[in-house]
Amino acid sequence: MRLAAIGSVEAAQAALAGQSYLADRPLALAVYLAAALEQPLLLEGEAGVGKTEVGRALAAGTGARLIRLQCHEGIDLHNALYDWDYPRQLLALRAAEGGIDEGQLFSRRFLLRRPLLEALESDPSQPVVLLIDEVDRADDEFEAFLLEFLSDFAVTVPELGTITGQRRPVVVLTSNRTRELHDALKRRCLYHWIDYPDPDREREIVQSRIPGVPEAIATRVVEAIGRLRAQQDLYKLPGVGETIVWAQALLALGSDGELDETLGAALKVHEDVVRVRERGVLEGV
Repeated sequence: MRLAAIGSVEAAQAALAGQSYLADRPLALAVYLAAALEQPLLLEGEAGVGKTEVGRALAAGTGARLIRLQCHEGIDLHNALYDWDYPRQLLALRAAEGGIDEGQLFSRRFLLRRPLLEALESDPSQPVVLLIDEVDRADDEFEAFLLEFLSDFAVTVPELGTITGQRRPVVVLTSNRTRELHDALKRRCLYHWIDYPDPDREREIVQSRIPGVPEAIATRVVEAIGRLRAQQDLYKLPGVGETIVWAQALLALGSDGELDETLGAALKVHEDVVRVRERGVLEGV
């Protein structure tokens, strides 16, 4: 069952726009198909292009519940699926020794649901967007489990048996391509690459996210960001989020705001700041 608010590509675009996320038609098409076909959507792109925001904006724009799993090195089932409340189990065990029956130690009462199980057992009447963020940070073993989870939308908890979801959520996975994902996982998903927006679109994004920002500031910051991204040897190129923060910084400083002195809003590595200043990259902007 797809999200009621996502009945067309235009509806997907409008739902995202309502949260100040200005998606182009290819991205809106990918979101619509993910909802209509009940297939996970894998979003790849450079850091800072707005991949995570797609999941957040989709949930907010459709009234769905957002459940987010942040992947990291070493993530396992205890982080992603479920764990047991060991302190409470220990207390129950001690109570049992004193003659008080607290029930089975491995029962629902002591189960801690993590994001994947939370999505699996969510209320069927409440639509859910499951955001699996930065899946490329997880290891091969977890990726293999994730493939099985997304294929069957069911898991087995040894102490409780097999748990099957009653309604599939809209699943959005993001990757910064710190490593290549396996073909099996990619085949399970719809795929879309998010690139940096062109200057006109980025200026629209700034104006949408900062209502009332002067045209001059939006134009100036977008041009400066474009020059920074053209420096391919920087350690970390600024994303759209940095563009917005930079515009906010200049807006806060008013007529006294200078690009060079607020460069820390866009660049987060000291060597990048030094390199840009030495080259005079922002001269004339």
